Amino acid sequence: MTVLDTRALNRATLARQYLLDRRDTPVRDAVAHLCGIQAQQPQEPFTGLWSRLHAFEPQELDEALTGRKVVRTHLMRRTVHLVTADDALAWRARHDTMLRQRVTATYRRELADVDLDEVAAAGMAVMADRRPRTMAELVQSLEDRWPAPPRRVLGELLIAALIPMAQLPPRGLWRTTAGVRNLPLTTWLGRDIAPLPCDESDPVGQQLVRRYLAAYGPATTADIRSWCGLAGLPAAVKAIREELVAFRDERGRELLDLPDAPRPHPDTPAPVRFLPAFDNAILGYQTRSRIIDDAHLGLSVAGQRAVLVDGRVAATWTQNGDGLDVTPLRPLSAPEQEAVHAEGQALAFFHHADIDRVHIATDIG
Repeated sequence: MTVLDTRALNRATLARQYLLDRRDTPVRDAVAHLCGIQAQQPQEPFTGLWSRLHAFEPQELDEALTGRKVVRTHLMRRTVHLVTADDALAWRARHDTMLRQRVTATYRRELADVDLDEVAAAGMAVMADRRPRTMAELVQSLEDRWPAPPRRVLGELLIAALIPMAQLPPRGLWRTTAGVRNLPLTTWLGRDIAPLPCDESDPVGQQLVRRYLAAYGPATTADIRSWCGLAGLPAAVKAIREELVAFRDERGRELLDLPDAPRPHPDTPAPVRFLPAFDNAILGYQTRSRIIDDAHLGLSVAGQRAVLVDGRVAATWTQNGDGLDVTPLRPLSAPEQEAVHAEGQALAFFHHADIDRVHIATDIG
């Protein structure tokens, strides 16, 4: 079985993630290909798409959100993601059990005596008037019936697990600060959530595996589970096993992939790219060594923005009123600094057309 070293996996990831070459793909199609964009920080997807698409304009994402082609919702790993409307409706039922389990595991004591189905039914009854609500407003409607759980816990249970919700615009629009107003997905999108098929081969899981490998592969089954949070995918993998090709990594672990997916030569040049906080190119794996050194893993989990140099996380960056500040994690050569500066200027211009200052720190972060 062919062994793919870390650099080969890195180039495959960059190609799948549109980070090796910017694409001309429409925003909705890019979000679909990426299997969603992690979006708990509302402005971050704009940087993620700018780094992946030619001539990306923020209004394209705004129009996709207001036009209900993409939606903000809790999905993979119980995290807010920006996903297409079609994927939200197709995948939500498959994630329901995981979403419930993650909330109840976090608040086991507070929710010990709560009937989840009863709370879900009561919450849906409140939302039946089709009026968007904040989490606090929804909890206020139910707290007399469930006074024991803390308001925040009851709210997370309802919004992030029991009721499939969309976070409505203007939340998530370009340069807009707005609180979260929720409406059931089916109300916002005008379509029903696809029911979970009674099929032991797990057809929805099969689709998730194929789509994940197209955007992240080659990858282990543990990587797939880490990305989506779903533990019960063995049947799906087994059902499509003959469609896939297999490799090994340098640790001997089996990597699965789609046969015709891009796997560029390890020596393919990789341009500098600025990634937003919580970018899935880093977080979409259990083992992230293909793109970030173990010593820096905590940076991505903490939400620090990363700079890729030669395909790997080599610096962090912050934005302020004067421009961008870059803090290297390793010494950068003169050509690398020049490339970082040029890409940083372009990003600064994207964020604020009258600002192009980029400062690269001399100290290693």
